[in-house]
Amino acid sequence: QVQLVESGGGLVQAGGSLRLSCAASGRTFSISSMGWFRQAPGKEREFVTAITWSGGNTTYADSVKGRFTISRDNAKNTVYLQMDSLKPEDTAVYYCAAKRELKGVRWNYWGQGTQVTVSS
Repeated sequence: QVQLVESGGGLVQAGGSLRLSCAASGRTFSISSMGWFRQAPGKEREFVTAITWSGGNTTYADSVKGRFTISRDNAKNTVYLQMDSLKPEDTAVYYCAAKRELKGVRWNYWGQGTQVTVSS
């Protein structure tokens, strides 16, 4: 099993920045990729970004390209999400996730979520 713990959410004005962290523990050797998802009130959970654990390859949703940056620290088993130029529509609960299969579609492990609120 893998446990994921997010931190770093909060309230910020539009145009501001926040950095989220997600620390993994347990069977971290089984992780191929980690990512971030978000869920706004009344909406479905959506993909934000992901990074492969070994090669550091990244993917982003179009809505966050150029504003958000995902990175990882393998030694600390931690992934980060740097969010810049935040918009009110970025308001959501942000979830960290990890998956075992590199090319699999299923995300096996989830964090508890952290609230990000962007005021206009």
